[in-house]
Amino acid sequence: MSRNFAQVDVFTAEPYRGNPVAVVLDADGVSNDDMARFANWTNLSETTFILPPTDPTADYRVRIFTPSSELPFAGHPTIGTCHAWLEAGGQPKAERIIQECGVGIVPLRHDAGRLAFAAPELIRGGDVDDEDLARVRAVLQLDQSEIVAAQWADNGPGWIAVMLESAEAVLALEPDFSQAEGEGAGIVGRYPIGVVGPTTNPSSGDSAIEVRAFFRANGRAVEDPVTGSLNAGLAQWLLGNGTLSAPYIASQGTALGRAGRVHVDEADGEIWVGGDAVTAIKGEVAL
Repeated sequence: MSRNFAQVDVFTAEPYRGNPVAVVLDADGVSNDDMARFANWTNLSETTFILPPTDPTADYRVRIFTPSSELPFAGHPTIGTCHAWLEAGGQPKAERIIQECGVGIVPLRHDAGRLAFAAPELIRGGDVDDEDLARVRAVLQLDQSEIVAAQWADNGPGWIAVMLESAEAVLALEPDFSQAEGEGAGIVGRYPIGVVGPTTNPSSGDSAIEVRAFFRANGRAVEDPVTGSLNAGLAQWLLGNGTLSAPYIASQGTALGRAGRVHVDEADGEIWVGGDAVTAIKGEVAL
């Protein structure tokens, strides 16, 4: 049967400069196998399926698939799915939009046309052990002296986060993916890698950090254009230790010719990760 469909570019107000997500808007009755097959066919980093909520407080439920597996949470699909749901006439029950997904309830704000989600609690934080960090260095082709700090920033996908001295050092990376030994979405075991570096003397409205993200899709290591879940984990790490103060803007996708911008702030005792979104494709799919 035909189902409503949208493809949304996220973390950009200009089409084709952010990170796209495919959204099936009325996925009730679509089987697990058909969801996985369609996500594999779109070959985007994520494809989402909107379903009726099972939690009475939620406005909708979403399932998030990569081309090879299902994720409990991901950031740019959260914003892109919510954008598509609102554009299709979705009406939140309360001031906050409430998304239900694999990690549970994720609140979203809709302020001045920009969506933001509350960063979910980290599943795993703290220091990265020497063995995993050595494998990260091998993939990123870095000496130990070039890594300023490393932490787990796992809020579902499994991120290992690495800080370098500068945004320029992040953009200069030339990963050697032949050194990657991963499974699922992982570059190191089951774990994808996120890299961050500070921008020199950012002025108002400029990005405070440059971010890059590396993960595995269809068995192949790739770079993600703009990554909400990683930026959420980075915010919890870097705001928590005083490296950054909110609000700030993160730049991602520069190395791929994109211009993603992730807006991070703090309100109501929570960290909020937001960005613009624009619909690039709208139509129907046979599912």
